[in-house]
Amino acid sequence: MISTSISAHQESAAIPASVPDLQGHTRVSVSRVMLTNYRSYKTLSLKLQRSSNMVVLTGENGVGKTNILEAISYAAPGRGLRGAGLDDISRHNKDNWSVALQLALEQDDICEDIKVGTGIEASTTDADSTDKKPHSRRIVKIDGEIANNTNCLGERWSIGWLTPQMDRLFIEGPSSRRKFLDRLTMGLYPDHSRQIGAFERTMRERNRLLSDQGVHADAVWLSALEARMAEHGVAAAVARLEFAGQIAGQIEDAAETPFPKAMLAIDGWLEGLLADGLAPVEVEVQYRERLAHERVLDCRSGRTSTGIHKTDFIVTHKPKSMRADLCSTGEQKALLVGLIIANAHLQTALKRQAPLLLLDEVAAHLDNERRSALFDILGALGSQCWLTGTDMSLFESLKGKAEFFDVSDGKVQPSLQ
Repeated sequence: MISTSISAHQESAAIPASVPDLQGHTRVSVSRVMLTNYRSYKTLSLKLQRSSNMVVLTGENGVGKTNILEAISYAAPGRGLRGAGLDDISRHNKDNWSVALQLALEQDDICEDIKVGTGIEASTTDADSTDKKPHSRRIVKIDGEIANNTNCLGERWSIGWLTPQMDRLFIEGPSSRRKFLDRLTMGLYPDHSRQIGAFERTMRERNRLLSDQGVHADAVWLSALEARMAEHGVAAAVARLEFAGQIAGQIEDAAETPFPKAMLAIDGWLEGLLADGLAPVEVEVQYRERLAHERVLDCRSGRTSTGIHKTDFIVTHKPKSMRADLCSTGEQKALLVGLIIANAHLQTALKRQAPLLLLDEVAAHLDNERRSALFDILGALGSQCWLTGTDMSLFESLKGKAEFFDVSDGKVQPSLQ
């Protein structure tokens, strides 16, 4: 692997402000949430005020607060903030589930309402197949029209999130950090999701071919698969580097806040070659040659040895010059929040639109200074932010500035403040 430090000079444009200029900015918000057979909710219809910049859901653990955030996250490409399987979401693990959202995109005095729906079709089995296990298929509709896939959900808006499960991001294996990097990258480059998916599908096909036929596999077909892997893998690596350079510039130019600035590095073979100045077409050639050379090794191991699926995303606490995995739990959380904020400001500056943010149990793990700073930043961001917590007192400073709901036993009601 080649570790590539990301510097601000790699960005394509300077992003000078830590607080976005909202002139000509598009505000994204959820004005209605409707759920059917979705986890703890048999049905839910939640209507919100258009003016709500922040929505706060409070209630005891396990009552369904995160379920609402997860449902909203399905208006973004991919598998939602939990990464759950389609058959794990329904209320009784057998009923079809659905999520219907009404999004409002507002710019100046013009507001466009967009209806987004997703869920699973009736499970079916192939009568001619020996596999009798039902297979579910997710469908996505935008204003009533069925979309080809989930990638279209990233074209006109983006959604970011932070969950308690992500608190271990810096101390777990590289897979979680790589997915985190890719999720952020999709906010600026929606096609990144398609490139990652295409690479992974082609890689699995190559792995199966080598597993089934070994070194005697059709060399022409292997070469075709490896060419496709190179095409999609290099495109994804380019997007990762471009995004990382942009956010490095955003972090460097931002004002100081209670959230420490981060230094970033990408540890990956393809990304390293690109960062060294090789043209993408040259990197594709080198990758195809390497894949061909590693066929015997990959045949023995049952997996592909080199590629974007091995990349790691390295974060360092800049003021301390300390890798994030060596920092305290509180410092790691602050670094994570800082990256989410930097990404939101970057999208606002480049796209004139901030992402809709879903922050699950974020306030409980911040001290008073950081909590107050976070609320101020979110209030000025320009798109809606959803927060959850078990303790209403943590959100006292947001009274009159946010819309509050009590969540209990599958019911959601406006809070009595």
